[in-house]
Amino acid sequence: MKRSTLFAAQLIFTCLVCAFMLVPVLLSLLAGLTRNYFQGLSSGLTFDWLVQVWQAYSPTVWLSLQLAVACALCVCVIGVPAAYALVRMNNRFSRAFEELMVLPVAMPGLASALALLLTYGHLGGFRGSWLFILVGHVLFTLPFLVRPVMAVMQRQNLPTLEDAAASLGAGPLRRFFTVVVPNCRAGILAGVLMVVTLSLGEFNLTWMLHTPMTKTLPVGLADSYASARLEVASAYTLLFLLMIVPLLIALQAISARLSRGDQR
Repeated sequence: MKRSTLFAAQLIFTCLVCAFMLVPVLLSLLAGLTRNYFQGLSSGLTFDWLVQVWQAYSPTVWLSLQLAVACALCVCVIGVPAAYALVRMNNRFSRAFEELMVLPVAMPGLASALALLLTYGHLGGFRGSWLFILVGHVLFTLPFLVRPVMAVMQRQNLPTLEDAAASLGAGPLRRFFTVVVPNCRAGILAGVLMVVTLSLGEFNLTWMLHTPMTKTLPVGLADSYASARLEVASAYTLLFLLMIVPLLIALQAISARLSRGDQR
């Protein structure tokens, strides 16, 4: 009896916490589908606000997707070899380098953006390009791929596998691409999804680095909140969640798969 009462109390508390977090989100999404938010559902539902948002802000969506994909590719090219080198070295220098790599995450995004502006802001063509924002996103998201890949590499028996491949005549590059990468693909995929999600949602750093021609989705979202109707801003939020939620679900599925693999 006491156990069932405790379970019921925990369930009620959990439901209340979920409602506290989710009800504001649901109301915001509903506002983006309501013809007039101040009249409520009695005014009817419509997709007109979503169409208006897409017509006005679709360039920010495409730029955000372009940045996220480019960021994931750059972070993979840099991060996977870096994680492999750090795992293989495993000394005081590698641990210090790993901590320094996390520094852009520990610093406020505005401070990191200011540092980039002071260093590269005088390069006019680069400053006005989306590549300038890409550099900031790579610096910010790199640890989120390196850490999961390092964790997977440390769990795998890579030295033994590499020695076996070397005994068959495989060189360093061939061992890296045919032994190391395939055995770490789950960690790489999880890191890539995390990088894409963070790049799509990054605001503080992007807000400092963007120009009127390089607005991303979060920056456009802030503009819509400041200058448009509540319904437009809510419809923009709905569009943003339609992009982010599938990535989060995929990330959770990969994490669950990795956990099952560890238990085996």
